[in-house]
Amino acid sequence: MILRTKEEIEIMRQANRIVACILDELAALIEPGITTRELDRFMEERIRALGGQPAFLGYRGYPASSCISINEQVVHGIPGSRRIREGDLVSVDLGVLYKGYYGDAARTYGVGKISQKAQKLIRVTEEALYKGIETARAGNRLFDISRAIQSWVESNGFSVVRDFVGHGIGKNLHEDPQVPNYVPRSPYNPLLEAGMVLALEPMVNAGDHRVKVLPDGWTAVTVDGSLSAHFEHTIAITEDGPEILTVCN
Repeated sequence: MILRTKEEIEIMRQANRIVACILDELAALIEPGITTRELDRFMEERIRALGGQPAFLGYRGYPASSCISINEQVVHGIPGSRRIREGDLVSVDLGVLYKGYYGDAARTYGVGKISQKAQKLIRVTEEALYKGIETARAGNRLFDISRAIQSWVESNGFSVVRDFVGHGIGKNLHEDPQVPNYVPRSPYNPLLEAGMVLALEPMVNAGDHRVKVLPDGWTAVTVDGSLSAHFEHTIAITEDGPEILTVCN
């Protein structure tokens, strides 16, 4: 288990601030007519202007600086010529490398007027993230986070994606431990300790939890075509409780 020093966490706070500020700025750009490629170019330019490098570009061969997933797309949507439309749900996952450390966050944006079910899906997914963050305390167990997320999602009538998980983060984009958004049957359930830095990221479907990956090798979609939402924060576990690093302040 990797425990970060206060100095390392300070650098990670700066990396994650870049991510959070760009996601804040993006809200004003996501509107009908803009293409996902245009959004991706904006994010790459802003990352570089703020002193970072795009973490996703070239990662395991990924061809863009962000993941943009729309409606039934769950995660890892590749930006391209698709135009955003009124009523879409747009999930954006963004990572930054800054001074040797990574930042990572995701948000789902509703475009214009969206359905009541879509509104609820966004709200419940974000609430589930904060339920998970609240339990990310030294002395608790890893699956306490998983249980908090899963129980909130399912009590609201939605399902948790099981094929993708949260993760440790630091000098690598993905580090141990994996952080599932449901309670798996596994004996591996480590104690949470101050100094751990985790990216928590519930992905929630309006219908069935199952997903499939499209022929592009990246884009994951819901098997039943139902809507999906995705929220992520990078947090540090401190002696005083969890601290969200992906904030723009």
